[in-house]
Amino acid sequence: MIYSGEVINVEQVKRSFGTVDVLRGVDLTVQSGEMIALYGPSGSGKTTLLNLIGMLDRPTGGDILLQGLNILKMREGKRTKLRRKRIGFIFQNYTLMPTYTAAENIDLALRLPGMGFFERRRRSKTALEAVGLSAWADHLPDQLSGGQRQRVAIARALALHPPLILADEPTSGLDTRTAKRVMSLFHGIAKQQGTAFIIVSHDPVVTEFVDSAYDLIDGQVHLRKDKQG
Repeated sequence: MIYSGEVINVEQVKRSFGTVDVLRGVDLTVQSGEMIALYGPSGSGKTTLLNLIGMLDRPTGGDILLQGLNILKMREGKRTKLRRKRIGFIFQNYTLMPTYTAAENIDLALRLPGMGFFERRRRSKTALEAVGLSAWADHLPDQLSGGQRQRVAIARALALHPPLILADEPTSGLDTRTAKRVMSLFHGIAKQQGTAFIIVSHDPVVTEFVDSAYDLIDGQVHLRKDKQG
């Protein structure tokens, strides 16, 4: 499927934890096929914003629209179904099932939205090939290096073919050459399938591939003038 149009629209989103205001009225729009990077110091709210967009948390105020649907007005069951079908996650800590092989971890993510067996197998194989891990398909996470586990997590998100991928430090633990290969892969998928990417990072390599880069400062996002789409 090739996606088009506005994928994410964040409007005046706020998130407070007790008396601490982490996000203070964030506005952000991401179109299909667009790759954006979010930079900022630890604790600035980058991961918090990803969690809100990914429906893993709810904001204190504001609205978030996913392909025109206001996800904050949905019941939790509908949010869960929507998240499984339309959002691919790449977490910083991999979140792989320790007793599942690399291929089985990808298969599980495809099983949740109800995909058929043969399509799941085809997508798992293709995704592992894309990240250079075909030979490790039957390995458990403990048998893989940190960088390889990260690539399995990346393959899992890509195999879903979602309109949106949220990536928290996707190049963490990867050497520069592999990081550039992964980012080039993201770029190709964004352009070919219309997938939107929101990437939280500290890695300057990421900036080379994204359409726009933002800094999260004092609870708000600011577009970098030297990196505008």
